[in-house]
Formats: sequence, structure tokens, C-alpha cells
Amino acid sequence: MQISVTARHMEITDAIRDYAERRVEEAIMDFPRVENVHVILDVEKYRHKAEIVVQAANHIRVEAEAESDDMYVSIDNAAEKAQKQLRKLRDKVQDHKSRESLAAIELDVQSSSEVSE
Repeated sequence: MQISVTARHMEITDAIRDYAERRVEEAIMDFPRVENVHVILDVEKYRHKAEIVVQAANHIRVEAEAESDDMYVSIDNAAEKAQKQLRKLRDKVQDHKSRESLAAIELDVQSSSEVSE
């Protein structure tokens, strides 16, 4: 997984870069298919914005943005939003039905139809 950190209208310090990379790694650790993460940090007057763009396999793209008075809080909030979106996509794709239970249901339906005949 490749993580890139970019700053707009500000100089990025090593502490903020390390914090953003570490926080994004922790948030996305549970999703092995993530290929690329781009963190964009922006400052406008008193507003500190953090935007995280995650690209994963099968054309999955997640964008999360957060804004606050503190850059570290913005990074945390954006990482949580991205993690929540990825979890939702993963759960949507994942099949929650076990094959054994479907087979058991089909057998019950067949046996009940044979008994009724």
C-alpha cells in the first residue's frame, strides 16, 4: 500500500506527515485490497482540512473529508470516515449467508413438498 501526503497552502512538517501516515495505516489495516492512499492537507485561515482518497482493487474509490480548528483532529476524523466507508463497502460485498444453511433450507422445502404430495 502506497501512502502519499500532500499539503496545500502550508509547509508540511515531519511530525504531521508521520502522524497522517501512521493514522491512515491504522485505519486501513483491516482492508488488504487497498492499493493507494492520498492524504491532502489544506489550511484556509483558521480552518484545517484533511482529505483522504483511498483506491482499492475492483475500481473501489473512497473519499473522506474533515474540517476543524486543529490539523490532527481533522486527520483523525477523515481517517474514521474513510474506515467507516470501506467497512460499509466490504460488508455490502461480503456474503453473510452460509452455504450449509441454504442447503438445509432447500432440503426442508423438498421434504415438505414430498410429504404434502
